[in-house]
Amino acid sequence: MSSVSSNPRTVEEIFKDYSARRAGIVRALTYDVDDFYGLCDPEKENLCLYGHPNETWEVNLPAEEVPPELPEPALGINFARDGMNRRDWLSLVAVHSDCWLLSVAFYLGARLNRNERKRLFSLINDLPTVFEVVTDRKPAKEKPSVDSGSRSRGSTKRSNDGPAKSNPRLADESYEEDDDEHSETLCGSCGGNYNADEFWIGCDICERWFHGKCVKITPAKAENIKQYKCPSCSLKRGRQ
Repeated sequence: MSSVSSNPRTVEEIFKDYSARRAGIVRALTYDVDDFYGLCDPEKENLCLYGHPNETWEVNLPAEEVPPELPEPALGINFARDGMNRRDWLSLVAVHSDCWLLSVAFYLGARLNRNERKRLFSLINDLPTVFEVVTDRKPAKEKPSVDSGSRSRGSTKRSNDGPAKSNPRLADESYEEDDDEHSETLCGSCGGNYNADEFWIGCDICERWFHGKCVKITPAKAENIKQYKCPSCSLKRGRQ
């Protein structure tokens, strides 16, 4: 069953736990999808998809204890498998998995104050949802305007042509433009707030933003990077 990762309590620890569980579920629904599909036999009992703090996934029966140690994922995901189009079924599992991930994160963050909860959600919201990954609907990054300073072709980096001018955030077509939205963007490394006077760089894989100094990337170095991968994504790609 799903276990508490060293009883996380700070925003950073809870987000790390969330990211790891999310990575496991994304793997189950993408890279390991054939194995996952095979394990969800409709002839079996109620099955759940769990993501673990070590970035692994598991299909198993729900916890027997009541109430459970953590919120439980959706029950019986296997029953609808053969009655739906495969892609639609995987999308449904992805939506329920997103709900579960959020419930676990805010369960672990029950003692966070208002600002900490807002910061936690902002960190979570900077990542594509499992549903977006599975259905190829990851929010697109903000396109640079003509006067936003020079940027390398095809990259999501911002130049150092004076104060950084481009918007360090994810932009979905349905998102409202808001003057205060930029201030809620947090560094994926240190968790610090966006500051227009600092150089930031966006990861082309996970779409999070980082202070250049936190990931040891200078504006000059960024201009020569066609696709930037943050340290976490580079490490994950190296394991595959």
